Amino acid sequence: MSGHSERTPEPSLVPSAPLLRVIPVGSYAGRARTLVLRSALAYRRAWLAFVSGFFEPVFYLLAMGQGLGSLVGQLPGPDGAPLGYAAFIAPGLLAASAMNGAVFDSTYNVFFKLKYSKLYDAMLATPLGPVDIALGEIGWALLRGGLYSAGFLAVMGAFGLLTSPWAVLALPAALLVALAFGAVGMAATSFMRSWQDFDLIQLAIMPMFLFATTFFPLEVYPRPVQLLVECLPLFHAVELMRGLTTGAVSAGLWAHVAYLVVMAVLGGVVAIRRLGTLLLR
Repeated sequence: MSGHSERTPEPSLVPSAPLLRVIPVGSYAGRARTLVLRSALAYRRAWLAFVSGFFEPVFYLLAMGQGLGSLVGQLPGPDGAPLGYAAFIAPGLLAASAMNGAVFDSTYNVFFKLKYSKLYDAMLATPLGPVDIALGEIGWALLRGGLYSAGFLAVMGAFGLLTSPWAVLALPAALLVALAFGAVGMAATSFMRSWQDFDLIQLAIMPMFLFATTFFPLEVYPRPVQLLVECLPLFHAVELMRGLTTGAVSAGLWAHVAYLVVMAVLGGVVAIRRLGTLLLR
């Protein structure tokens, strides 16, 4: 019998079982930024497709805010003060810009890379792991949604629709909106089986865009419909943007922030787990 006693590893050095179940060994290399850089390089020659999504909300603002707005007149703002129609819908279109930019990249592009080009399978031959891929794609969706939002904010400023100092927080808020929708979009994409399934994405996006107080105040709906609208993610994004850009800032805005943070966290966790299951099976 040897005189040397067998040493047991320090408890702090042994990964716990729950941690291994959440992030398996080799799933994360801390290099998600390389995927963001790869996406930026890939879009250098397709910049027109990248920036085209910026124009849709601008056209809505011109057609409805400036055109239809002359017929609608003023609407009550978040604090009850009257707002011109253009000033009322512009924050909603800002939130929609962040949503659309993030959702497009985290759904269609991710699905193509995952199911057809098999790009992620090739990435696994590098130090990248599924967690890096998920975080990198969500980060790129966040960046795209943020760029759309920054451009639309500039348009709002040019039209004189930013009248409050609180509007400086609109861009960080738009980044949170893009993060939340990007994470949930990628999580949903991991369950898609074919391109036909993306009809469900449009079935969710379009009603939110039309009814989540983007163009009309919540009070125009009967109370049962109001309760349904208040559950929509875009409603919280629109109300957050409208409060910041009009200066109607209150403690209630934190509820919208909390909703979007929880949405981003849950979407990110599901996206990471699903991507690991699909790529490492």
